[in-house]
Amino acid sequence: MSETLRIDRLGAQGDGVAMTETGPVFVRFALPGEAVTAERRKDRADLVSLLERSPQRVEPPCRHFGICGGCALQHLEYGAYNAWKRQKLVDALAGRGIDEPVADIVPCAPHTRRRVTLAGRRTAAGVLLGYYEAQTHRIVDIAECPIARPEIVSRLDDLRALAALVASESKPFRMIVTATDSGLDVAFEESGRLDAAARLRATGLAGRAGIARLAVDGEILVEPRRPVIRFAEVAVEPPPGAFLQATAEAEAAMAGLVSGHLAGAKRVADLFAGCGTFGLRLAASAAVHAVESDDASLSALDRAFRSTTGLRQVTIERRDLYRRPLLAKELERFDGLVFDPPRAGAEQQARQIARSSIPGIAAVSCNPVTLARDLSILLEGGYRIVGITPIDQFLWSPHVEVVALLEKPKPRR
Repeated sequence: MSETLRIDRLGAQGDGVAMTETGPVFVRFALPGEAVTAERRKDRADLVSLLERSPQRVEPPCRHFGICGGCALQHLEYGAYNAWKRQKLVDALAGRGIDEPVADIVPCAPHTRRRVTLAGRRTAAGVLLGYYEAQTHRIVDIAECPIARPEIVSRLDDLRALAALVASESKPFRMIVTATDSGLDVAFEESGRLDAAARLRATGLAGRAGIARLAVDGEILVEPRRPVIRFAEVAVEPPPGAFLQATAEAEAAMAGLVSGHLAGAKRVADLFAGCGTFGLRLAASAAVHAVESDDASLSALDRAFRSTTGLRQVTIERRDLYRRPLLAKELERFDGLVFDPPRAGAEQQARQIARSSIPGIAAVSCNPVTLARDLSILLEGGYRIVGITPIDQFLWSPHVEVVALLEKPKPRR
């Protein structure tokens, strides 16, 4: 049944929130200040019509918006969108009692996403390739994507043709596509068993299409050119499907903040190091100890260090920091530290850092809520925040990246 709702604010996922007698109702694609007719299902509602339109409502740039679940806020004016993302961080910090100045958000431009994870499925009519419709398992077959880099979007037909050869079953699969300096790096996951004939056809098409590397479930089928990503001056060959920051521009902004804060350090710990996003940059002026649980990423970091001249020493340690965080006594040999954990944050590791005397800490996070928790632990341990910067690299989504810089004053004698 349809009803009229007045939208009060944007929720954490970008839905319009209407306060009713029974509690908040979340209306997809509605904006603050709007009066809407909506089809309600408990605390969720679908927008039916606009009765009063927000002046901040704009025309979405993508034909798929509203169906495709990849973006939530293309209909919100850019300045208001950036302010909302920054406020998400402010609110998360306030929830932990942290009242520190938050810098302006570093914005994200369209057509800059260098790594996308596409959903695909083989059907009788051909291969569907795109993103899931919001809150469903239906795949929206895309013809454009204004967040992704042009070299990815322009190859959608080639990627679809490649998927038709690789996907052997009708169940959904993932295709991770990364725009590297050498060309597209394509990694399939859960695409089914690949027989010899399909393997031969897929490798042939990848070669003709100029794909730098094609991998299926971690196995490299063909690699005409080694995919290369550069962290400043260091060339890294990431493993298939490896985690990378979504845009090179956001990565540079984060790395600049981290490197600037730790510029005086002589020995730095890089925790949750990945392929070396921060550690390999820091190695230009400091000895770095990189700790990471993923062996393939750690090996890529090590190879990049060994093939680059002019860096200080880089040592590596494979270690699950959730199961075995570096203890405070192990951290005492460092005078700088950066950590960049997954969305779950690094609570136990933060407790050990808080007990250490490392003078400079850089905390990088893709989740303001878990970051606020970890920062509260560090603050209780005697650290103080000297800078917090939100960074957008997931355009028109609810996700926001953050770099927090902390220092621990030396005890008075």
